[in-house]
Amino acid sequence: MAQMKRYVIERDIPGIGGMSVVELCGASRASNQAISQIGGDVQWQHSYVADDKTFCIYLAANEAAIHRHAELSGIPVSKITEVSRIIDPLTANN
Repeated sequence: MAQMKRYVIERDIPGIGGMSVVELCGASRASNQAISQIGGDVQWQHSYVADDKTFCIYLAANEAAIHRHAELSGIPVSKITEVSRIIDPLTANN
């Protein structure tokens, strides 16, 4: 398995913030099916749903794997940003 990097995937999906749980379950299923087809090069950690966007946290071998996931799942990608570091309140203790 390739070395995984963390990414934030921004997706412009008009009205997603108002979707029902059933509709969001369908999107989750599509994502999970795409991941199972791709194999170990992509892992979905979680997503934040806003009015017309989602911000998804993925581990992936590279950006190409994320684009492949988008193709297979039918879920668009607007922007991919690699995360270089994570900080939190405990970082202040270093």
